[in-house]
Amino acid sequence: MAETAMPGAGRTAPPMCPAQGQRTEIAAGVTEPAAVLTNAPDPASESALSAEARRFLLDDETPVDGDRAHRLAAALAEIRATGGYRQTTAELAHGCKIAWRNHARCVGRLHWKALRVVDRRDATSAEEVFAACVDHLRLATNHGRLQPVITVFGQRSPDGSGPRIWNPQLVRYAGYARPDGGVVGDPLQVDLTAAARSLGWRGAGGPFDVLPLIVRMPGEEPRWFSLPEDAVLEVELVHPDLPWFAELGLRWHAVPAISDMLLEIGGVEYPACPFNGWYVGYEIGARNLADTDRYDMLPRVAAGMGLDTGRDDTLWKDVALVEINRAVLHSFHRAGVHIVDHHTVTRQFVTHEEREERRGRATPTDRDWIVPPLSASTTPVFHRTYTNTAVRPNYHRQPPAWT
Repeated sequence: MAETAMPGAGRTAPPMCPAQGQRTEIAAGVTEPAAVLTNAPDPASESALSAEARRFLLDDETPVDGDRAHRLAAALAEIRATGGYRQTTAELAHGCKIAWRNHARCVGRLHWKALRVVDRRDATSAEEVFAACVDHLRLATNHGRLQPVITVFGQRSPDGSGPRIWNPQLVRYAGYARPDGGVVGDPLQVDLTAAARSLGWRGAGGPFDVLPLIVRMPGEEPRWFSLPEDAVLEVELVHPDLPWFAELGLRWHAVPAISDMLLEIGGVEYPACPFNGWYVGYEIGARNLADTDRYDMLPRVAAGMGLDTGRDDTLWKDVALVEINRAVLHSFHRAGVHIVDHHTVTRQFVTHEEREERRGRATPTDRDWIVPPLSASTTPVFHRTYTNTAVRPNYHRQPPAWT
């Protein structure tokens, strides 16, 4: 997964998928991967849930204890009695991995089998959810040898309630709106920062202040918690050939853990399920730091390089963009933090496609999110055609929790 999720006109840059970051702030729909799910319960939810449970539990890939027909009968009886059913830990773990494999916006799906699943459906308080998120970050960071992890909290109840994490990622930088219309920090996080401040949080006012984690449990008011410093690994950005680059004071966090998406498995919805992979360099260098509605660093880097920015045909934006991306990759490698470049990750994606084809499976693909925003035509995915079909299990966008 990546950061983020991925680019296109008017889109922001999130981390990829568990194996990366995302290129806009998402990551990964059921009926339509980009569909926004609402909290309103479906009047026909029981019949729809039963149908999805049947499809999931009768799938030969799904690990079921004992006789498959008996397991399905038990689930359907539980749905009739309570309006829902509880999946086993094995069913949950399998569904998380298949959801990653199915997610059309993730370019890092080659590693879907390596996803480590942490079952925290037992967490019933905001404190427990926060502690589990801190554990997630430490486990995923792994001293810089990042590993894909998902932590799953309680499922959505028939009345539509469930735990929510307000932050789009477990680690995000604050964005402070100034009276003159400018922003200190990340403009993408202005609304979340304002929400955190309304709850009583006060940041230092710098460009890279780590936001608190905001958790809301059913029937309770949202609460904020400051992440401990030892759980947030950050990389200071320097350039291999431009000594002055360090004076820009840029940094970025190591783990792109998407935390505001909904996971759907066999009709069961999990509205709080932070998951991560590792960054693709462009998620940071070509989106988070370069987009004009994010940190907008291209003009400053171009000025430092003495480039002629008076005309577009000098290609100063292209030159500066490449150097920012060189700095990101160099800095992560120097710090011993795993990251992948766009040439490597797109070759890996083609390998994943070919493996899936040999197994008789299609690879749902949203081309806008798979083709990189940097040197697109030099990567193998640029020259291929893709079809985006809605498959389940999957990860879905949700409306911001504070709205």
